[in-house]
Amino acid sequence: MATTVESTTTAAPQRRSGEETAVLASCVALGVLTATFAVLLAADAVPPLEVQMLLYLVGMVALNLPHGGFEHFTNVRRRGLPFGGRYIALYLGFVAAFTGLFFVAPVLGLGLAFATAMAKSGHGDLRVMDALTGTSHLRTRSQRALAALVRGAPVMVVPMVAWPETFQQFGAVMVRIFDPAAVSRLDLGMALGPPVLGSLLAVAVVVHVLLGYRAEGASTAWRRDVGELALLLAFFAVVPVVVAIGLYFPLWYSLRQSARSAVAERALGEPAESEGMTLPLAFGVLIVGALATALVAALLWAVAPDPLGGASLLPGVVAFYTIFVSIIAMPHVVVGEWLDPTRGIWFVP
Repeated sequence: MATTVESTTTAAPQRRSGEETAVLASCVALGVLTATFAVLLAADAVPPLEVQMLLYLVGMVALNLPHGGFEHFTNVRRRGLPFGGRYIALYLGFVAAFTGLFFVAPVLGLGLAFATAMAKSGHGDLRVMDALTGTSHLRTRSQRALAALVRGAPVMVVPMVAWPETFQQFGAVMVRIFDPAAVSRLDLGMALGPPVLGSLLAVAVVVHVLLGYRAEGASTAWRRDVGELALLLAFFAVVPVVVAIGLYFPLWYSLRQSARSAVAERALGEPAESEGMTLPLAFGVLIVGALATALVAALLWAVAPDPLGGASLLPGVVAFYTIFVSIIAMPHVVVGEWLDPTRGIWFVP
């Protein structure tokens, strides 16, 4: 018998206009991009790859990277130094281990990086649904797991199916950063991955939608879930993969997580003076974390056999940055959320 999780499934809660506006803005942003690129595709006028890569770097470096640090800041500042020390030690340990995996088995490391991106997107989005749009149609733990899967998988699986040549091209550059000989194993994975993973995702989406409808009918939460899921699938199918991934995280993930964070912070209220870290100390930890993040990038560049993966400057930088952000994203999810059941970076009161 399925285990019910009534304590974690909610109808759409009462919202403040600011958070509702942020969620609406994320949908509008992706909707406008989807419509724009659909027109460009029909007119055979898609921007050249160089422009797409610049959009990726603007979205991922200038807009999204600072938000990752803010998620850790809001999580750790209420918890105090003993917790904060363990948090940082675990984070650095996972960074070192994941970096080592890329040197030993770059194709496996790349696969884990893709899985991390999907987990971050799906589980993060599920918690946004808990806080803002409602999850009353998700009655069991298995339904919630399936919801996280179908919300996160489009980030990688749909571009792999819709844009296989670009996906494989950048994947090969990322693997060549560590071992050019391993590209042949990536080619094998790309031959099997799109049809298999695409079919599995299609089945998962259908099952998710039907189970949600069976649980509650065409409720507001179910309609919003289905509508947003359809938007995500269309966005990653129509928008070129480099632009889609580069703009999804700042315009969807970060924007919606900021709204969830506002809900959580309002519910928790201002921390007492004796609770956690003082604000100056918390900002100091944030600055140290930012410097440590930059150090990870510098060390990776210094020790990687070919930091640009045999590519020219712009695609090489895009590939290198993708590897770097994957290395810090994996502990971001594992340490920041999954090993922190008390609160976590996606905390919902």
